[in-house]
Amino acid sequence: MAMDIDFSEYRLRCQLRGHEDDVRGICVCDNDGIATSSRDRTIRFWSLDKNNNAAYISSKILLGHTSFVGPLAWVPPNEQFPEGALISGGMDTLVLVWDLATGEKVQTLKGHKMQVTGVTLDGSDIISSSVDCTLRRWKGEHQSEVWEAHKAPIQVVRRLDSGELITGSSDSTIKLWTGSKCTHTFSGHTDTVRGLAIMPGLGILSASHDGSIRLWALTGEVLLEMVGHTAIVYSVDANKSGLVVSCSEDGFAKIWKDGVCVQSIEHPGCVWDVKFLENGDIVTACSDGVARIWTVHHDRIAEAPELEAYASLLSQYKGSRKRVGGLKLEELPSREALQVPGTKDGQTMVVREGDNGVAYVWNMNEQKWDKIGEVIDGPDDGMKRPVLDGVQYDYVFDVDIGDGEPIRKLPYNRSDNAYDTADKWLLKENLPLSYRQQVVEFILQNSGQKDFILDSSFVDPYTGSSAYVPGQPSKSAGSSKPTFKHIPKKGMLVFDAAQFDGILKKISEFNNALRSDPGQQSLSLSETEATRLNAIAKILKDTSHYHSSSFSDDDISLLLKLLKSWPVSMMFPAIDVLRMVILHPDGASRLKRATDENDTFMELIRKVTGSPLPANFLTSIRAVVNLFKNSGYHLWLQKHRVEIFDAFASCYSSSNKNIQVSYSTLVLNYAVLLIEKKDEEGQAHVLSAALEIAEGENLEVDAKYRALVAIGSLMLEGLVKKIALDFEVGSVAKLLKASKDSKVSEVATDIETLTKQT
Repeated sequence: MAMDIDFSEYRLRCQLRGHEDDVRGICVCDNDGIATSSRDRTIRFWSLDKNNNAAYISSKILLGHTSFVGPLAWVPPNEQFPEGALISGGMDTLVLVWDLATGEKVQTLKGHKMQVTGVTLDGSDIISSSVDCTLRRWKGEHQSEVWEAHKAPIQVVRRLDSGELITGSSDSTIKLWTGSKCTHTFSGHTDTVRGLAIMPGLGILSASHDGSIRLWALTGEVLLEMVGHTAIVYSVDANKSGLVVSCSEDGFAKIWKDGVCVQSIEHPGCVWDVKFLENGDIVTACSDGVARIWTVHHDRIAEAPELEAYASLLSQYKGSRKRVGGLKLEELPSREALQVPGTKDGQTMVVREGDNGVAYVWNMNEQKWDKIGEVIDGPDDGMKRPVLDGVQYDYVFDVDIGDGEPIRKLPYNRSDNAYDTADKWLLKENLPLSYRQQVVEFILQNSGQKDFILDSSFVDPYTGSSAYVPGQPSKSAGSSKPTFKHIPKKGMLVFDAAQFDGILKKISEFNNALRSDPGQQSLSLSETEATRLNAIAKILKDTSHYHSSSFSDDDISLLLKLLKSWPVSMMFPAIDVLRMVILHPDGASRLKRATDENDTFMELIRKVTGSPLPANFLTSIRAVVNLFKNSGYHLWLQKHRVEIFDAFASCYSSSNKNIQVSYSTLVLNYAVLLIEKKDEEGQAHVLSAALEIAEGENLEVDAKYRALVAIGSLMLEGLVKKIALDFEVGSVAKLLKASKDSKVSEVATDIETLTKQT
């Protein structure tokens, strides 16, 4: 990884073993020790081992919670607690205070109705947060104040040095409190805000179920977005050195410097919490019941046998999860199985070789097993992704419905909502919707997501039966508001599938044409430039390393050179490469630097839309759609809205279905952005563009659906609801409720419900 960042790698220092179940929380108690909380209902206090300054020993076990324990806070030594105290919050709705001198529980704070998610000290008061949506202030054992701080479960509360409080919630926002008055709401995450930390001198760090970490200035401006985790991010912490550490359900703790991931530390399970020690070492809490300390100090790194044992624990864990052709790797036969001859020509067998499954075929003539090659499954191994109908997916499952029916193919991407995938597939295959739950469970199990059962009663939202399903808003208990199936839309849609081989082939075909035309020879690419283009495509193909791979400024200027100098009729494959570079974190920020001065994107749009080539329209709309994924471009998109819509206005009625869908995706992303920015004039503009699509004749179902979701989301926000009613949105909805496509009729029903609400 070429980076001009001086950074020493963290290595394992020691492992804190003792908990009998997931370690859920970590609390650093100044230099006295570390406290950990666990699903096993206990809290353990760990002190430095007097005989070995690299290790910690468990010196106290605190017993008192009747269910699993989550958040912890440290009370430094004072008159009442000469050795300091701990505050803990539990699933049992209690906040407990522990005297560390005796290890005894000295206070029980009762009042929350549901799980306690956060505890923090404010002077001598305790502040606690809960899934019951309230914050409570305690003086001794008495509640001095209770207020509903969010309309959804609160996940975390922290105190700033200024004395203000910050909270993160399942409503996707962060709130800043002076006393019990909210002075600012930070909006931007597209899912639950799970963890918060203070970045000294800069602002607030947040960790979210949307997979990202953000650094906010106290004014609400997003200073940095760190993207690299592939699942829920549970916790984030910062060190005075400027390093940031985060941890996730994806099994990694990641270390970030200046917004770049500089190291990923793999764990044998979900990582629930992470904290820096004073000296820069890192503590992680893992679902395998072990807390681990990681260090950059060479004299504290664990001995070789312990490092080896940890490496083999990891490979065992990966082996138990890795699936090969639908089978668990560890269940495959070893190579010995190849000593038994096959029974018929062409018989195949998959055996385990190291960390891989390798397929062999029986050759009857020569009486031997011939190696075919490695068998691969999901995206985890960074290999080729399966393709169905010319589109790449993370998984393509074979589904056997039985009753002598043919085997059906079910495509699925990790980032998709399993319910949407199941519904679409059942409709496409003409199967009864009553199979829905079965199909969802099949998808989640076979894509390595947790087994879960959905149930309406409320339990721990992360592990229990009403568990959070990635990609779905977390369910909060007892809301009686009308629920809408498809609105509001959260997050931006992107076009992230690309056939790079086809794109490169097209570019080289055009390049040869330029080379053989004396008038245009000077525009053609040199050998080195062609090689560089292949290298760019290779980086873009390897999506599992987007967090660590990077481009050079020369890569970007080569791409911009193509877009500026090549004839309009040859531009579309280069625009397609641009569209994918926009989705790469490093690519996007280099592009931004290279195009900020002179408005390259706007120039490109003008050039492309000046001549009516469908391929150019399609690729350039999709490139603009992908810009929404990166918050750095949001202001630019907002500023150029009118011109962008004018440029692509003809697209809504294009005879090309892909162009229709791409244009309506542009409309939908604009709706989401302008709702977030509370831009009323912009929302009204987008609303009319969306209505134009909704009312259009012979339009592609998906285009109509996306336009309707935009209309519904804009109306739900309320700024332009009256305008929509003036446009007689009710009659449009009524008409589309009769659509044969279930999702179109469902979202039309959502809109109709909205028109009836005053």
